[in-house]
Amino acid sequence: MNSVLDVPVILPAKTKYSVITSGPDFASHPAYFRERQQAAWDQFAKLPMPLRTDEHWRFADLKAVDLTPFQRAEAVTDADALLTRSLGLAETSGRMVFANDRVIAQEFHGDALRAKGVLWMPLEQAFAEQRELIERHFLQEDAILGSQKFAALHASQVRNGMFLHVPRGVEIALPVECFHWSQGAHTSTFPHTLIIAEPMSKVTVVDYFQSAGEDPALVIGANDIIIGDGAKVTYIAVQQHSRDTLAFRLNNTVVARDASALALVLNLGGRYVRSEAVSHLRGPGGRSDMLSISAAEGTQCVDQRTLQIHEAPNTASDLFYKNSLNDQSRTIFTGLIRVDPGAHKTDAYQKVRNLLLSDEAEANSAPGLEIKADDVRCSHGATSGQVDIEELFYLLSRGIPLRAAQRLVVFGFLNEVTERIPSEPLRELLREKLHAKLG
Repeated sequence: MNSVLDVPVILPAKTKYSVITSGPDFASHPAYFRERQQAAWDQFAKLPMPLRTDEHWRFADLKAVDLTPFQRAEAVTDADALLTRSLGLAETSGRMVFANDRVIAQEFHGDALRAKGVLWMPLEQAFAEQRELIERHFLQEDAILGSQKFAALHASQVRNGMFLHVPRGVEIALPVECFHWSQGAHTSTFPHTLIIAEPMSKVTVVDYFQSAGEDPALVIGANDIIIGDGAKVTYIAVQQHSRDTLAFRLNNTVVARDASALALVLNLGGRYVRSEAVSHLRGPGGRSDMLSISAAEGTQCVDQRTLQIHEAPNTASDLFYKNSLNDQSRTIFTGLIRVDPGAHKTDAYQKVRNLLLSDEAEANSAPGLEIKADDVRCSHGATSGQVDIEELFYLLSRGIPLRAAQRLVVFGFLNEVTERIPSEPLRELLREKLHAKLG
């Protein structure tokens, strides 16, 4: 297996951390994109690893963030087996399947949508055929929540992903799905999703991030979701990595005038999972709903950092995260609602609730506000608690065994977030994933 980099990185003296030591080598990418990747690699090599004193890494266990063992993933040899496991919604507008950052299947059921100008293709193809859109929208927002080094590594190593461009006024009625498989011991993958929804368009996208086995792996993924005036985008991410996966997900959503974004992340797997989600509300009337469900157990750690930036007046955002924690698992949340000068009549909320199922579980939550405008309505809060004894007693009194009763209480607690999704097939998909996780 090739090393992820051929050029050694000289680290500062006395550093505790190592990094992947091989740079971009994707000869199939066009010259302009290879230049971008080399620049990103140079940035990655210069940036230090995070330290415990960094505010954006507060509460994090940086010993878990060790890139040393990981190598660039090679092509899989059992693509057919992964295709049979790529199961999602019963009805879709299309499906794309990646394995170790290589496309192994693509199905698009919308000839009429193609006729209307919808572009849906692997990113590797878009790099060559859609340079103008790539240069305008691909990774144009900086990573500002602590993972600049990992964002630079992603930019230097990204090979493939999903590219979707929905023209003005076009509605894709059924969701499109994309599966991102990681396979092999100590492999590294860098999935990317780029969604460009032009004004007055509408689309739903479901991303699945899954491990083929139980091998340790590194996954550093990113999203760019660009939503034009009056457009609507629903984005669902289902994360089911192996229990020994180190995973990062960097999400940037840009919301224009009267547009709306609804995003839900379901965290089920991984060893250390860090997500950074930023919503830029740049046009009056824009709205962003940021939802998350995490079911942690064993020694899993789910680390979530968020930023709701209200850059224009009359915008709204609503963050609602729920976490259940069993055994010695941990969750971390730090979030900020930022209201820029002039962003009057902002309406923003932030709520995090943690359900502790073990005395050894730990939840750290730090919501915050930064308001620089008048006439706004903003609130935030975080709670942590245990299973309600009265709820449990009610179920036990009706003959339900203790373990089953506990699972029902946990499911009911987490399921409240799924009810925010307007589509019943999507809600049912999320419920099925939750039931499987909770047993």
